[in-house]
Amino acid sequence: MTSPNMFIVYVSDVARTVDFHRQLFDIEPSAFPSPGFASFTLAGGTELALWSGHADALAGGPVRTSEVTLCLSGGPETIEEQHRSWRALGVAVLEEPHDAVFGRTFVIADPDGNRIRVAPVD
Repeated sequence: MTSPNMFIVYVSDVARTVDFHRQLFDIEPSAFPSPGFASFTLAGGTELALWSGHADALAGGPVRTSEVTLCLSGGPETIEEQHRSWRALGVAVLEEPHDAVFGRTFVIADPDGNRIRVAPVD
């Protein structure tokens, strides 16, 4: 059986967004990034790719219907600590920490407005 193994996020500037992900997640691209593409190997071998090949996809304030999610163990205080840490970096916070049906959570945006959620491990 086949399963998805790469998720692509459209960005306007790959180098800038690689630096953003390095700072947030302390990860490096899995292969030498090009000016228009870079990818990161995540848990389980899945790739998170950044691609600037469709700049028109970011035009006109697109609706964001997906999120990259970082699931943390350790309870609500761990979520709050991550929020404080990222806020100190100056990231754009879209949703302040709050309780959702699955637990404490918050959402930030990358430089292009792509959503990154922090939530508890299920």
